[in-house]
Amino acid sequence: MNTSLSWIKAYVPGLEADAQEYTDAMTLSGTKVEGYEELDADLDKIIVGQIDKIEKHPDADKLIICQVNIGDGSVQIVTGASNVQEGDKVPVVLAGGRVAGGHEPGTRVAGGIKIKKGKLRGVESDGMMCSIEELGSNRDMYPEAPEEGIYIFSEEAEPGADAVELLGLHDVVFEYEVTSNRVDCYSVIGIAREAAATFGKEFVPPEVKATGNEEDVNDYIKVTVKNTDLCPRYCARVVKNIKIGPSPKWMQRRLASVGIRPINNLVDITNYVMEEYGQPMHAYDLDTIEDREIIVRTAGADEKFTTLDGQERQMDESVLMICDGQKSIGIAGIMGGENSMITDDVKTMLFEAACFDGTNIRKSSKKVGLRTDASGKFEKGLDPNNAQAAIDRACQLVEELGAGEVVGGIVDVYGKKKEPVRVPFDADEINALLGTDISREDMIRYLKRVDLIYDETSGEIIAPTFRHDIFRMADLAEEVARFYGYDNIPTTLPHGEATTGKLSFKLRVEEVARDVAEFCGFSQGMNYSFESPKVFDKLMIPADSPLRNTVEIMNPLGEDYSIMRTTPLNGMLTSLATNYNRRNKNVRLYELGNIYLPKSLPPTELPEERMQFTLGMYGDGDFFSMKGVVEEFFEKAGLHKKETYRPDAGRPYLHPGRQADIFYDGTRVGYIGEVHPDVADTYGIGEKAYIAVIDMPEIVERATFDRKYTGIARFPAVTRDISMVMPKEILAGQIEEVIENKGGSYLESYALFDLYEGAQIKQGYKSVAYSIVFRAKDKTLEDAEVSEAMNRILKALEGMGIELRK
Repeated sequence: MNTSLSWIKAYVPGLEADAQEYTDAMTLSGTKVEGYEELDADLDKIIVGQIDKIEKHPDADKLIICQVNIGDGSVQIVTGASNVQEGDKVPVVLAGGRVAGGHEPGTRVAGGIKIKKGKLRGVESDGMMCSIEELGSNRDMYPEAPEEGIYIFSEEAEPGADAVELLGLHDVVFEYEVTSNRVDCYSVIGIAREAAATFGKEFVPPEVKATGNEEDVNDYIKVTVKNTDLCPRYCARVVKNIKIGPSPKWMQRRLASVGIRPINNLVDITNYVMEEYGQPMHAYDLDTIEDREIIVRTAGADEKFTTLDGQERQMDESVLMICDGQKSIGIAGIMGGENSMITDDVKTMLFEAACFDGTNIRKSSKKVGLRTDASGKFEKGLDPNNAQAAIDRACQLVEELGAGEVVGGIVDVYGKKKEPVRVPFDADEINALLGTDISREDMIRYLKRVDLIYDETSGEIIAPTFRHDIFRMADLAEEVARFYGYDNIPTTLPHGEATTGKLSFKLRVEEVARDVAEFCGFSQGMNYSFESPKVFDKLMIPADSPLRNTVEIMNPLGEDYSIMRTTPLNGMLTSLATNYNRRNKNVRLYELGNIYLPKSLPPTELPEERMQFTLGMYGDGDFFSMKGVVEEFFEKAGLHKKETYRPDAGRPYLHPGRQADIFYDGTRVGYIGEVHPDVADTYGIGEKAYIAVIDMPEIVERATFDRKYTGIARFPAVTRDISMVMPKEILAGQIEEVIENKGGSYLESYALFDLYEGAQIKQGYKSVAYSIVFRAKDKTLEDAEVSEAMNRILKALEGMGIELRK
């Protein structure tokens, strides 16, 4: 929506604000100004000059020398224009002034072009006479301007007068972003009402006077609306003895300021009222209307219709049509027909102002492939009570401009009248909602600015029908807030029974998982919960595996998305394969996503959803790198006991010798391993890949964020190293379990520092070495105390068939 400041000031006489002040104030009060253009920004020292004398240039056939009266003197200007004569009054830019651009439309230069005194072929020239293009406009907006050459004013213009003012270019055009629920602001009157309320000025809308002769319009036309749902109101008036001519300059200037090309008085009146009232109108040649009857109905199946632009368009039964007694003459709310268009020979004209269903107009506009200014307004859903005011305003302008004789009366087909909305008013509730302390009287005064009237009898605010956005107390609070000033609303703390919000314990544990994974170089991925039944074969999962018991989708997108996943592996391996095939190196991914385990088949209740923390990688790193990430997560999640790994996991999709189930406190909480080479090959991963899957519900149940500060050790540690020879079947975890159980209260830590298998060790055995650290918190340990703990450890190890290397 665009408006010019001069047009707004016509309805808000006391408005005094420059372009930036207006922009800031209107935006803060809720009518957002996207931007503005000052039409005279690049124009300076341009006045009316009267050409007193013209002489030929002595050295140039196409140049003339003009003596120009500028009111308080005379200047000499050399020009090549061929359309000027002695006595013409033209715009003159004096030396030191500026014009907007070149001779061609659209050649406006930022900052304008400065005019200097100079010589043309040896003859001095003290300024320049201007074409309309050089003043920043074009012939579309100034149809009286010559096609080529200097703009010529009417005889009434006085030499020395401000030429820019006479052309209506001392103006600013504002562009607004209007929300779809503020249909009233798609009109100049609506914007002016908002401006008056914003600046605290009086709003003076145009006064619509009664028009019409002694005749009865019903003798000229009959209107029948067959679909009142799509056309709740239809108003028609008749104008006879039409006199087509140019509209007055003030109307042309206002239309031009908002980008509408002036055409003639009748077309300009309909466009003017559409912009002024936001009510589209249409005019038909009454002599082309068969049977002198208007019928509003939907189109016939496959009906074809030729619109004003000469295009034949295909209709269907959902498109609303304006018809006469024999044929269609217009597409309701979009465009009239070629068969009823206004020509220069028109004698009697029918004015139409109607209200159509916005949704139907939008859909119809899309179907016929035609969107107009009118349809753009109808799409928003107009106020039916605005139609009569608009058509009466148009008829008033017809009489004032001498464009015809208005026939008395109006045909008004209006079914169920739209009534104002009543909203209960409670000042205390509004203050509580806004966090303000505004008096009840001030609120009523703010609301009255925009015609929201307080009914003392019922204690309600009456919202006029043009306000489609007022239905409840919150809407009234918004009106109060925007005129009180958003910047005046104090900062207040929220109050109520709710406590300070924070993440739930489950989400905090998941946040730890993300932090650990990302710290270790993993990037988060997200995979579909829908999968294909073929996934289980790709993962070499046995036919009798519980993982194949899935929840099937009733209406899947396809077979590839027909079941809910019971394992997160397919998504992770697919993502790793995609990265591998795109030649990404050293890829590390993680996902926190649910699996869906049915409680019964066929399902009788919702499946169990279990969050899985899945890690996948290839490139740099191995089984133990992945194991380190898992242990880091356990530590950060507060799982202080030692997790254990059992290599007899038996998972077919993992390498048989490089996999393990992860146990914590006797419960299996996940698994880890290298992807089976056959599975990796099936997915297209050309190198070793590793995965780990942690069952988050088990972790959340055991996690804790309680931490106890122990302080820095004050006494020295004692370290003992042991080297052992043992059967290969004995796991490092079994050794560590013995160390933990037998080490006693002084045991601080232990670490594996050597593992050897080779010629010096007998067949079937391996050499393992551990460093064990002891420390007391309250004293320096004696050798006997450390030896006692070591003897317990060694005795337990010997019982397992382990030999101590000397």
